[in-house]
Amino acid sequence: MVWLKMPRECAFWNTETYSNMLSLGFSLPLNSNIALTSRSNRYNFLTKFPKVLAATSNSDNAAVKLGRGPAVVRALPDGLKRELMPKHLAVIMDGHRRWARQNGLSVDHGHRAGEEKIKFLTRLCCQWGIKVLTVFAFSTENWVRPKQEVDFLMDMFLNLATLKENLDEWTSLDIRVSFIGDKSTISKSLREAVTVVEEMTKSNSGLHVIIALNYSGRQDILQATKSIASKVNTGHLAVTDIDKNIFEQELETHRAEFPEPDLLIRTSGEQRISNFMLWQLAYTELYFAKKLFPDMEQEDFIDALKSFQPRERRYGGSQKI
Repeated sequence: MVWLKMPRECAFWNTETYSNMLSLGFSLPLNSNIALTSRSNRYNFLTKFPKVLAATSNSDNAAVKLGRGPAVVRALPDGLKRELMPKHLAVIMDGHRRWARQNGLSVDHGHRAGEEKIKFLTRLCCQWGIKVLTVFAFSTENWVRPKQEVDFLMDMFLNLATLKENLDEWTSLDIRVSFIGDKSTISKSLREAVTVVEEMTKSNSGLHVIIALNYSGRQDILQATKSIASKVNTGHLAVTDIDKNIFEQELETHRAEFPEPDLLIRTSGEQRISNFMLWQLAYTELYFAKKLFPDMEQEDFIDALKSFQPRERRYGGSQKI
């Protein structure tokens, strides 16, 4: 259980109350000393950075209210057209560590701030009718980071998959959750938690959230190639049968209704793909935001969508006349 402590009023709120406040568009006081602490007191998050925690001050455009049944798709923000919305949005969440350094906080605080922001983006995707959201949470290359940071991230992922509040929200918003990536090198407890979450949400028909955990685009292509080679070797598949569709069925994203992202957002000013969904991004539109991921607000995501909607996607064909 996570608690919000408000020293000035000596009041305590649990996360259900807090989530409902955010969904209704409430912001935390600018000068408050509210601290977000886990039961084991492993982190603190001061709300002198309220933009990370506050959803929006406009209740009309606030995140989806929590409640029973699937999320209700609301009217889009001004300037966006329903028919031009991406079906699959992918995000490389970059800048957590730099955000922490700039604000005089530990790296753990930066990752925790990013976790809160991705929850907010998930609610926006439900509200806007986006079908698939894929987030690059941890790459195979990230294991070289300091052990303390990696251990914190693994604990954070385990907490994400097991916290009752998260499971309740995914159920209430009809969200399906899947994990892609090499699960052989993560802990047994995290593997089991991932399996449980996927099983519990597999029948949900709303937004499909795909979390890339210990993922590598190159490794995804390699494992697909090995699987196809094995099927050819055992006689279950002929070499002449191998085509684009066969190959895509072996990629980890085959479980998604729309496996290829329409739009990729990368934050923090970096302009590279960083080994993320290399096959799937072949014709994806790219948007590079200068802001660090924890600083991204609703208007920043809207700007990315506004940049995407006028683009003519020809897939190698001729321009329409």
